[in-house]
Amino acid sequence: MSNFLGSVWWMIVSLGVLVTFHEFGHYWVARRSGVKVLRFSVGFGKALWSRHDRHGTEFVIAAIPLGGYVKMLDEREGDVPASDVAQAFNRQTVWKRIAIVAAGPVANLLLCVALLWAMFVIGRPDFAPVLGRVDGIAAQAGFRSGDTVLKVGERATPTWSEAALALTTAALDRGTVPVDVRTANDSLATRQLSLSQLPAEFDEPHAVQVMGFTPRHRLLPPVVGDIGEGTPAYGVLAEGDRVTAVDGQLVAAFDDIGPLVQQLGVRGGTGMVEVDRGGKRLALELAPQRRTDPERGSYWALGITPAPAEVPPYDATLRFGLITALPAAVQETSKMAGDSIGMIARMFSGRASVENVSGPITIARYANASAQLGTAWFLNFLALLSLSLAILNLLPIPVLDGGHLLYYLIELVKGSPLSERAMAAGQYVGLALLAGLMGLAFYNDILQLVR
Repeated sequence: MSNFLGSVWWMIVSLGVLVTFHEFGHYWVARRSGVKVLRFSVGFGKALWSRHDRHGTEFVIAAIPLGGYVKMLDEREGDVPASDVAQAFNRQTVWKRIAIVAAGPVANLLLCVALLWAMFVIGRPDFAPVLGRVDGIAAQAGFRSGDTVLKVGERATPTWSEAALALTTAALDRGTVPVDVRTANDSLATRQLSLSQLPAEFDEPHAVQVMGFTPRHRLLPPVVGDIGEGTPAYGVLAEGDRVTAVDGQLVAAFDDIGPLVQQLGVRGGTGMVEVDRGGKRLALELAPQRRTDPERGSYWALGITPAPAEVPPYDATLRFGLITALPAAVQETSKMAGDSIGMIARMFSGRASVENVSGPITIARYANASAQLGTAWFLNFLALLSLSLAILNLLPIPVLDGGHLLYYLIELVKGSPLSERAMAAGQYVGLALLAGLMGLAFYNDILQLVR
């Protein structure tokens, strides 16, 4: 399946699951509050399938699978027979209306916990949070290659995904954060990472790299790929050679070769480059060649490029038992909610870029990518999307659930419902805000595609 078709398919699956649960929350509480539900629709537009239950509710699967809705009996939307007036939504107490409206986001919140529980039981494969190369701010803070990140601030980091997320969140606040590590010598240490040294503007999705962290699993193996004709390595090294040492200093990754070649060039003369060639250990004599580049300036080179590398296998798994997975899922939901709300607050305060607002194109791409990574990763994606849907719907914007809840809270305070005119004005404001938010999301999506 192509990336485009895969993205479309997994987005439809994702939205179908999440919207169905959201609307089922409204439906379930409405029915138990004595409200008559006229229609439960998954999708919009022409009905592809429908049936009525014994209570008169029409269940529909519609042609446009990008949402859904629950239509309840309401005197504001048409004439209601006198015999059914007591079942109209608008005739319910304010507390019942609050419960019905809040049920949708609550359903998404509970679904998030359930999905995370399933993910923890299955086990999410990941990479160990081991540092491969360290430079910049990270090196100044004392981090070293081989350190295993155990905790960032108060957040445990059992895998690299947790470590990267915690470090990125800390970067947005630009404070000094303590990071607990286990060194390559198996001793424990705490490094103070000063993030106020970050550039005034930096690429937030790549904050970890800007700090100077490169995880072990992203290092390229020191295997020779192409060799430039007429370069020092031409005719000496061979494609597929694994470089093990340069001038007596061990090489663990391809990125280690460059600095060692610079040292060799500055020293002058030839040096020994040790390689593993088909199981044979060879020591080959080479002298770097001085080059000049408009961007890099003057540097020493052997004339080799790295061989294409496959993604290394996962070396860590985030897993819990059937019982312990439940509190872990609740805790993870709380942490994810805090991160999401914190990100919204940071965007409003200007500490985070509005480029973090994602639209359907980005959601579709992530849905496809997570599905390709396996069931556990897709469940993790669904959980995050379900939580995001809950938080988005609770924003106090008219036309969203949060806007209706705001109306009802005002009604509780003033002792009577808002006027139809005030609610209509609020709806127009809400539509304008929602249109602006959607426009920003689409703009960010297109910007990402262009990049």
